Amino acid sequence: MSGNSDPLSPRAKLAVTAGRAVAAASRAAGRGSGSVIGGRVALKLDPDLLARLAQHLDVILVSATNGKTTTTRLIAEALRAAGPVVSNALGANMPAGITSALAGGSDARYAVIEVDEKYLAGVARDTDPKAIALLNLSRDQLDRAAETRMLAEHWREGLAGSKSVVIANADDPLVVWAASSSPNVVWVAAGQMWKDDAWSCPSCGGVMQRPGDDWYCGECGFRRPTPSWALSGDHVLDPHGSAWPIHLQLPGRANKANAASSAAVAAVFGVPPQVALERMYQVQAVAGRYDVVQFMERDLRLLLAKNPAGWLETFSLIDPPPTPVILSVNARGADGTDTSWLWDVDYTRLSGHPIFVIGDRKLDLAVRLEVANQTFQVCENLDQAVQIAPPGRIEVIANYTAFQDLRRRVGN
Repeated sequence: MSGNSDPLSPRAKLAVTAGRAVAAASRAAGRGSGSVIGGRVALKLDPDLLARLAQHLDVILVSATNGKTTTTRLIAEALRAAGPVVSNALGANMPAGITSALAGGSDARYAVIEVDEKYLAGVARDTDPKAIALLNLSRDQLDRAAETRMLAEHWREGLAGSKSVVIANADDPLVVWAASSSPNVVWVAAGQMWKDDAWSCPSCGGVMQRPGDDWYCGECGFRRPTPSWALSGDHVLDPHGSAWPIHLQLPGRANKANAASSAAVAAVFGVPPQVALERMYQVQAVAGRYDVVQFMERDLRLLLAKNPAGWLETFSLIDPPPTPVILSVNARGADGTDTSWLWDVDYTRLSGHPIFVIGDRKLDLAVRLEVANQTFQVCENLDQAVQIAPPGRIEVIANYTAFQDLRRRVGN
């Protein structure tokens, strides 16, 4: 495949057209956005389509266990200061969904693409990205996802010798180990609240020492690199030591960390931190997350939490007790069918909140809450939970398919 500016080949054009037609038919049938099925059809017709679509774009890939959809959105907003952007903003983050997104961006200059952790190496090979943002790695979907160190190894091998600028979280030892095979890394001190997947050294298996915010392996000397960007309270510190205020409509420390990483990515493309951070303020909600919706004459705030690290971050966002909290957990294909991860979540942090439990696996969650000594009620559905919840805004926390169910129910 040539790197010149040839328009798409007839075969590639046919693939794009067919993909769009299938996606439109899927939407018309009420089966979602159609981006995945459209992309699958397009790739069947032209297996090299992703590479062809990417060749005229500056591609930025974003991968992590948590925060990739939000960070992708923040980077896309920041880069719009420098030119038109195409992005898979709805989170279809495997090759088919990514192909669909790029097929819709013929006049774009930048492609900001969220990538599922397992597909990062392959998508990077196909799209020749200018930048790759790596935020965190933690346990997720126990029945499907490889153990976290294996994922880190997969990243490390896939990025070895890469020409991309890798923007990586210096506070996550697994991410640092994965990124260290890359010749060009920008380290960001973005923090790491969840540490339970990084107690042993990914390099040699030794025990990690964690004095303060630092970390190192006492056995092989693998240690936290010196960051050039850092999140410090409500500011981003840039490599020159200047502090830039973060103003976000999205809540919580995790989103400030996402903004710090996004500012570092934007700087690679010449967008100054002040401009990047100002543009990020536009983002109010990301694919329904953080939205406050009216339902049955009540305000509900919708929060997505898919794994133990995500639940920990989400608990730090919710209004203090006695704010009512509805928890919904499913275990369908997209969630992972193994719910044993519920035992890794510290539900004692919900003490004092009236708790209502719904979802396909409400009984699994009920057992977990019982052991955590929490007071809760199991309800048939969202309507019943909202009906009996005490006054005040309700925090609704759900895992992936449960979150989609909720959005459909509240018409969001």
